[in-house]
Amino acid sequence: MNQQIFESGYAAYQAGDWAAAAMTLSQAKENGEVSGKTDHLRGNALMQLGRYAEASEAYEDALKDTEYGMVGALCTNRGRALVASGKLREAIESLNTATQDESYATPYKAYMSMGSAYRALGDTRSAGIAYRNAAIDEANPDPSTALRKLGSCFMDLGRPGDAVESYRTALDFSSSAREQNSIYCELALAYVAGNQMSEAVDAFNHATADGTLILTPEARATYDAARNAVAARAGERRSSETDIFLAAAGYGSYPVDPLDPTGEASGNLMPSPEDTGFFSISEEEIVNDDRKRRRGRGGKIFVVILILILLIAGASFFAYSQGFGWPMQEAVVEDLFAAKTNGDDLDGYISDSLDDGARGQIEALVPSGASINITGVERAMSTSSVQVSATLEEGGERSYEISLVRDGIGWKVSNFEPALINKTDETKTESDSKTEEAQADEEQSTESAEQSTEATEEQAPAEEAAPEEQQASDTEEIVVDESASDEGEAQYTEEAAPQE
Repeated sequence: MNQQIFESGYAAYQAGDWAAAAMTLSQAKENGEVSGKTDHLRGNALMQLGRYAEASEAYEDALKDTEYGMVGALCTNRGRALVASGKLREAIESLNTATQDESYATPYKAYMSMGSAYRALGDTRSAGIAYRNAAIDEANPDPSTALRKLGSCFMDLGRPGDAVESYRTALDFSSSAREQNSIYCELALAYVAGNQMSEAVDAFNHATADGTLILTPEARATYDAARNAVAARAGERRSSETDIFLAAAGYGSYPVDPLDPTGEASGNLMPSPEDTGFFSISEEEIVNDDRKRRRGRGGKIFVVILILILLIAGASFFAYSQGFGWPMQEAVVEDLFAAKTNGDDLDGYISDSLDDGARGQIEALVPSGASINITGVERAMSTSSVQVSATLEEGGERSYEISLVRDGIGWKVSNFEPALINKTDETKTESDSKTEEAQADEEQSTESAEQSTEATEEQAPAEEAAPEEQQASDTEEIVVDESASDEGEAQYTEEAAPQE
């Protein structure tokens, strides 16, 4: 290589004389000689001159110098030249090679050019993937440009919700007011596409607040339509979450140095990509066209489930404190009587806290074959009582007072005793008995009086008949002997006897 010619060409390159640099550097090499540095500089000069096909060839010649290295940079420049030349697929291949060079310090440059190539081919999905990779490259001093292009891809894919996230994240990395105004305008258009009119009006207001951004006719028409929609829906402008989001993020509150993107040197820490919540989108999610993103969906479901659990727990505790359980007191008592009738073991219904004597006493008191009717229940959190009226198998009725204690969430019998009849009932019973006896005595007296009346009526005719006979005997002057008188007297006596 002619070093003098190379130095002359390099001086022209540094002076910005691109034509002289390209011509001189092309003469510095001997035929068949490879020089990565010479061809690299020549390719850059040709790119400045707009001679993209020649530039791509110069970069290809530089790649032949394996000792020169710089594969990532040369492939990226060659890919750019091929994109400008319209050789898109060849450009994408060269740019992919650049991203695979681990020594390449700025792969975001290759991804940005790759995104442009895919957009030109109409492959919006692949373009979005490329722009996403450019945005998350830590070496990228201006990820907002890649994020804006990614948002544009989302809009073309009909995913305004993801576009909103992309533009909002781009605001995190934007440092100039002019650029922020442009991003606000793009964000507003995404809001309109997502039918979020209030947020769209708010974003448009931010975009035009300082008067430096002139809206295009299309954007102006969209702005007016959004305001009309808000006025028609609510009659007044409602609150938007955009103001809250932007205020919390502190947009424009401090300058961002592209050479110090993390703010370590200046102390102004720019939000890192990991903190935006956006870069968790995977390539699969971008490729899947019909996926609808639901941020925070899992968290919302967890909160709803937690609230439901708390409500159920509160309701359960309230029911527990009011004496409710499973099984209920009535069911335990009914099962106790049924078990006795069926000859089953009653241990499962009697409290474990009782000794054998008390348990045996309860088992003995429970009547077999009785049909019961629960007449009352008194509930409390730990103890309850049930009043039962039982129709016994041998006849008759009997009442029982059954005490129960809490057993887990259910109940078990702790005491079983016949219910006592109160004194008022006893007095009433005695009074009713005396009344019945008095009625019986009265009926007997009435019956005796009726018999006396009948006997009197029979005696009266007999007495009337005696004087008539006497009168007849006197008239006929018949002498009645003494024996006849005795017989008559005896006969009278016999007839009169029934009076007694």
